[in-house]
Amino acid sequence: MIIDDAILNYILLFVFLELYEVSWQKAPSLMGMLIRMHKHYTKNIFLFLVMQPTFYFAIGFVMLSDYNPYALILLFIKTADIATKILLMEQVFKKKELTQDMSFILLSPINGFIPYLGLTIYPFLIFFALV
Repeated sequence: MIIDDAILNYILLFVFLELYEVSWQKAPSLMGMLIRMHKHYTKNIFLFLVMQPTFYFAIGFVMLSDYNPYALILLFIKTADIATKILLMEQVFKKKELTQDMSFILLSPINGFIPYLGLTIYPFLIFFALV
């Protein structure tokens, strides 16, 4: 089966945008990732949001795909991802309230593959939304 050029272009654009996000967020632990994100978040929340281009891709893609369920799933996951990051940054850096278990999770080293997990899941959602 040959992938249609439009589908391939959407997938490649998304992969490029996702690689950009991974490049500025990647760290050896979740806490390291939060620290990197928090630097931009404290400068300006809009700067932080602009640095999440896959979220805007997902919004546009939902509209372009006529609100396809797979596109909606992509948008839901990206929205939950950003909301979780913001909530964690607020909890860690503003409220400074962490349970011992949460501290352990955030400080534990993560596999180098974890930041790239979106590159294995999201392209399939884009593909299924357009076929």
